[in-house]
Amino acid sequence: MNPQRTFVSKLAGVFGFPVTPFHNDLSLDLDGLARNVDEMAAFPFCALVAAGGTGEMYSMSPDEIEQVVATSVRAANGRMPVVAGTGYNAILGSNIAQRSAKAGASCILALPPYYVSAPEDGLFAYYEALGKATDLPLMVYSRDWAVFTPDMLARLADRVPTLVGWKDGQGDVRKYQRIMERNGDRLAWFGGLGDDCVPGYFAIGVQAYTSSISNIAPKLSLALADAGLKGDFVRLNEMMKRYVNPLYALRERSKGYEVAVMKEAMEMFGMPAGPVRPPLMNCRAADKKDLAELMKVYAEMR
Repeated sequence: MNPQRTFVSKLAGVFGFPVTPFHNDLSLDLDGLARNVDEMAAFPFCALVAAGGTGEMYSMSPDEIEQVVATSVRAANGRMPVVAGTGYNAILGSNIAQRSAKAGASCILALPPYYVSAPEDGLFAYYEALGKATDLPLMVYSRDWAVFTPDMLARLADRVPTLVGWKDGQGDVRKYQRIMERNGDRLAWFGGLGDDCVPGYFAIGVQAYTSSISNIAPKLSLALADAGLKGDFVRLNEMMKRYVNPLYALRERSKGYEVAVMKEAMEMFGMPAGPVRPPLMNCRAADKKDLAELMKVYAEMR
């Protein structure tokens, strides 16, 4: 087994997905990030993801992303690996991957490129460039327009030797199951769309999922994965009904709320998070009120 595949084979349970805190003037709050990562790394997550989707990667410059990754690595202090997000295009994405590797990241997470209608060969060339940029394991985040068939993924894996992990962001469990069956243990399989998809993901056999709820209720994220891995769907569905589904109903009230709601909830618990950067939108007053009521329920899982 190659070292990249060995690395992802050990990632089971939950990826913590820290937000990137900003000051009110939208500058980076690196001290706040360090505090949050230090507290998150006290829990047994399999890894942390710095500057991913929840971390507002696309709102940051390459310099800022490098600072976020470096700060996260220092704060984690060897307790768990840090996965670093990258994207944009082949040139910028490769540069960010190289910066992240120098900053101490253990794996690269490739978000979709900027061009929404890329032909297959162009899309593959993008991931190939990111895979060649470092010797680190590459994980692809199949979200938005980065849509793959089972055979497409097999061809991509042939082309990119460092590709060893797949993070689903489509939420089509039926299709994801076919992708997994077609490609087998060639890749490690992760659920990546949201905590609300946990039952479906674990039902088809993922080994871990990425959790934005990890920012406010690490114990809940870990309990969800534990129930999923054990196939305890009665317990899992109880937690979904009490905690997860009400939160995601709030997140669905507006586009961009998937980050804004989590940041607002963190602030309610006294954690540094700050506002979101455009084009995301901060929570409206009425939604903050409803979120505050829900966080009274979440307090029991902190």
